[in-house]
Amino acid sequence: MNFDIIKAPVITEKSQALAANNTYVFKVDKKANKTQIKQTIEKKFGVKVKSVNTLNTKTKNRRVGRYTGKTGGYKKAIVSLMEGSKIEF
Repeated sequence: MNFDIIKAPVITEKSQALAANNTYVFKVDKKANKTQIKQTIEKKFGVKVKSVNTLNTKTKNRRVGRYTGKTGGYKKAIVSLMEGSKIEF
């Protein structure tokens, strides 16, 4: 099992509110599918996963002086855990 699938947890006000309902948000590898994400979360944190929802975030245009560019897009996974399971960061 490749633990490089999970890049980092997403820590925002919205994700903290979801954590109260046993739902956690992670940045994941763009090529990872739901099954791989589920298996990696279960092995890495020792919890039972109920469901995994994924979405690809869009890139945004940014300017620095006269130069324009785009921010990097990434894939986000919203992971719901079974009752009694919890992830500590």
